[in-house]
Amino acid sequence: MNKKIVLAFSGGLDTSFCVLYLKEELGYDVHSVLVNTGGFSPEELQTIEAKAYALGVASHTTIDQTQAYYNNCVKYLIFGNVLKNAAYPLSVSAERVCQATAIAQYAKQMKANAIAHGSTGAGNDQVRFDMIFNILLPDVTIVTPIRDLKLSREEEIAYLEKQGVTINAEKAKYSINQGLWGTSVGGKETLTSNLYLPEEAWPTPVTKTTEEVVEIVFDHGEPVALNGVTMNPTEVIQQLQALAQPFGIGRDIHVGDTIIGIKGRVGFEAAAPLILVKAHHTLEKHTLTKWQLSWKEQLSSSYGNFLHEGQFHDPIMRDMEAFLLSTQKTVSGKVWVALYPHRFVVQGIESKHDLMSNDFGSYGEMNNSWTGEDVKGFSKIFGNQVMIWHKVNTQDDE
Repeated sequence: MNKKIVLAFSGGLDTSFCVLYLKEELGYDVHSVLVNTGGFSPEELQTIEAKAYALGVASHTTIDQTQAYYNNCVKYLIFGNVLKNAAYPLSVSAERVCQATAIAQYAKQMKANAIAHGSTGAGNDQVRFDMIFNILLPDVTIVTPIRDLKLSREEEIAYLEKQGVTINAEKAKYSINQGLWGTSVGGKETLTSNLYLPEEAWPTPVTKTTEEVVEIVFDHGEPVALNGVTMNPTEVIQQLQALAQPFGIGRDIHVGDTIIGIKGRVGFEAAAPLILVKAHHTLEKHTLTKWQLSWKEQLSSSYGNFLHEGQFHDPIMRDMEAFLLSTQKTVSGKVWVALYPHRFVVQGIESKHDLMSNDFGSYGEMNNSWTGEDVKGFSKIFGNQVMIWHKVNTQDDE
């Protein structure tokens, strides 16, 4: 019997438990795979690989999907100015879709007859991983030890220690997931409705207090330069994150409706995503028509919701991406953003596509393309139907 299983591995508590349980209790040859979406340094990747082998995996592989993650997901989140519930930039949601897809492709390459992940039975990740694995690998068995055994973090730690694996219980108090598009933080406080995360739970301490102004250049909607230096969009995101996160910008707790129908809270720090979304949206408000903005807002909300729920492989997503891409033809220019402790201010933009061009008039002051008589006639026609409605229905009231 083929006992080869591919495990989505992060090196954290849950996936460390999974290695030993799958190997010792279920008899699998465990092949761990880590999908890097921009959240790990080379040193961290080496440490995680060493940990995987120390736990007894048959093989460990790291797949770098940072650029693919940007190309396939993050780019469209910027185009759509997507913030779930007007707050959360889908830091984990989009990342999980990218990771699950890469892991499924790796499992197919390995000819594994089983695939595993460390999701619990109470969150969204279990649905995202299961659904994408079922779509891309319909004949492969999905094994989920943490969910199936209904384990608490304390029980996982106890099992690992019984197997001779020492776990830093203090460090394991918080579940931290770092990627290109932000970092999520989960702990005992996020399981309540009233408690905020303590300062020590946030991965990046607040060390900056003096105002800084950054210049971001967008080309067809994509961030391509920061403070005068041209770079790859993924580098813009990473460099901006390094500049802004020490201000404590982008810290928040997202409260949302999970796919399985319960409310959930998760902390996150995402300075670069929030700044880029707001800067991009400001540039769009100067360069797009009101109907482009209106339809984008509606479609972007749907796109974010579908991505959040793991529906990335539905062809409707490619249709929406084609629309979003089309809207970015004139979204090019510079945006200046001032950074302060725990907040930022979009100061303004400069673009050759700016529809506020003084050639056609200045709002509230003067116009160059119409006369007062034009406006009188327009105003009368524009309100004509409402005038008729009031005349007709006023007679009914008398």
